[in-house]
Amino acid sequence: MIYWRKILILLTLLAAVYSAQAVAAKPLATNFTLRDINGRSYVLSEHRGEIIILNFWATWCGPCALELPHLNTIAKKYAENNVSVVVVSIDAARNASRAKSYIRARNYVFTALHDTDTTVVSQYHPSKTIPFTVIIDQKGAIVYQQVGYSPGDEQAYIDIIENLLRI
Repeated sequence: MIYWRKILILLTLLAAVYSAQAVAAKPLATNFTLRDINGRSYVLSEHRGEIIILNFWATWCGPCALELPHLNTIAKKYAENNVSVVVVSIDAARNASRAKSYIRARNYVFTALHDTDTTVVSQYHPSKTIPFTVIIDQKGAIVYQQVGYSPGDEQAYIDIIENLLRI
């Protein structure tokens, strides 16, 4: 009897360690506050409960220009499913109006923010290589990160969104 009790205690401890590792494997997204292209404040933590695709980009970035239309398609497709696409321009302050014009000229529907001093991108991706995409689950945990863009990457985003919506 004592033997089985020891095994049960050991299994319980192992399960607790495994659970702690599973939680540690999904770090929480760093909260931030930025202004959108219309001057409104956006606070990441106010969007808990949503799946967020967070994408850092710039108007001078070729791969970013290829990826943004796909992110817009995702934003439209999942708008009713509590999924938000948030793009963060790291263009310098003197070029902030370019980012605003870029978004508006293409009729993009996602939330577009400015990180003109690159403070936020530095927290998520210190090398500041763009595009850089982060997917944040409904609990605020980072579940996916990707540097760069290649055609077809958007399917990985869609697969992750679909899986998170099933949970």
